[in-house]
Formats: sequence, C-alpha cells, structure tokens
Amino acid sequence: MEISPERKMRIYRGLKIALIVFLAVVVANCFFNFNEYNKGGKPENIISFSGHGEVTASPDIANINFTIIKDASTVKEAEDSVAQVVTKTLALLKGDNVADKDIKTESVSFNPKYSYQYNTDVTCGALNCRPQPGKSVIVGYEASENITVKIRKVDDVGKIVQGLGTLGVTDLNGPNFTIDNPDLLKAEAQKLAIDDAKAKAQVLAKNLGVRLGKITSFSDNGNYPVPMYANEMAVGKGVVSSAPAPAVIPAGENLITSDVTITYEIK
Repeated sequence: MEISPERKMRIYRGLKIALIVFLAVVVANCFFNFNEYNKGGKPENIISFSGHGEVTASPDIANINFTIIKDASTVKEAEDSVAQVVTKTLALLKGDNVADKDIKTESVSFNPKYSYQYNTDVTCGALNCRPQPGKSVIVGYEASENITVKIRKVDDVGKIVQGLGTLGVTDLNGPNFTIDNPDLLKAEAQKLAIDDAKAKAQVLAKNLGVRLGKITSFSDNGNYPVPMYANEMAVGKGVVSSAPAPAVIPAGENLITSDVTITYEIK
C-alpha cells in the first residue's frame, strides 16, 4: 500500500518532535546531575586534627582470684575438704567487710587421679618371653573450686591475702587494681582530647590565614584505663604459706587516655 506524501510528512514531524523531547530530557538530566555534583559531589577542602587527653586516678577496687584444691580417696571426701576451706574463706572475707555480691564462684570441678600399674606377669613363647601390658587405675579424686573476690577497700588487700594464705588456699592471683566505674573519667579524658584538637585547629587556621567551617567528621579511637606501673602480684601454688604477701600492697594509679580526630571544612 502506497503512503501518501501528506501522511509521510505527518510521520516525519512526529518523529522530529519525539527526538526533540528526548534530547531535552537528556540535557535537563545532565544539568541536574552537574548541579548536584557541584553541591556535594566534588571533594571538599577539609583538614583533620588529632587530639590526646589523659586523666589519672587512684584505683578504688582490687580483684583477686584463687583456687582451692584438695585430694582424697573418694569424690565426697575431696569435695568435703574443699567445702571446709571455702567456709573458712567466706568467714574471713565477711569479717573483712567483703559483701556477698563481691564474692563469686567461677567454677567447681572434680576429676579422678590415675596411676599406671605395671603387670609383672610374663608370657613365654617358643623363642622369647614378653611382659604383659599394665593399666591405668583410679587411685583417688581431686576436687577444686575457683573463686573471684572484689575488694572495695584497697587498703585491706594485703591483710586479706595474708589471711587467705593461712586457710589452705593453694593458688592465688592478684590483686589487680582498677577503677570500678571509669565512665566519668573516660568522658573527662575525651573532653581534654577534643579541646586539644580544637586548639591545634585554631592555631593552624590562623597561621594559614583560613577560616574553619563546620565539622564534617569526628572519630574517637577509644579510651582505656591503663596501670601507671605493674601493680599485680601473683602468688603461685604452694607459695602462699611459705612467702606470705606484704600487709600493705601499693595500688599505684591508673591512666585513662582518649585519642580523637576532628575534620573541619576550610572556607
């Protein structure tokens, strides 16, 4: 079927209008993206500063951990022996004003103790004699209880450790001096770190002849309480009775630090 010239002209005009509309949409979209890029897509002029803050504080608690271990021929006898020492230990701690909430049993266990018995019987064959294999037999049981204690009056640590050494405590670790609630000190150290970073920013901005704009990012690299020096004493198995702890154990100081990074926009 042959298309008339008038119909061809209408089709041509329709395609032309459609192409113009398409190109207009593409141009508008590119212009919009360009504006968005200028507003926030391109890299900003920024500068970062680090700040450090630290606070020292005397520890207000001490943690100790000890294990009571007893051997016996039966499980019950071993457990009873441990229970007797635990009872004396609790009485000692309560006598030194340690609260029940600050005494925690971490674990209780009992295990058989084995001994290898050799077989004296010998089997002889046509060419040689061979001893018969032996076997492991249970010769008793070992019971143990591990306890952690939080001591809130740090001046009493030495006296408590000495007292535990007289009760049959076979393994003691500590004291570990620390701060019970360090959040306020962490916040104080962070504020000092922020002030330090801001002061550096003001000095550099003045020297460079620029103005600081808004803060674009902030990061806190963490703040941690750290002992000023080694203040932890470890008393090993069998050492408590022969080398008792001193009556006074220096607690030292704990250092709480904070490191931050602040990024500014430069105007």
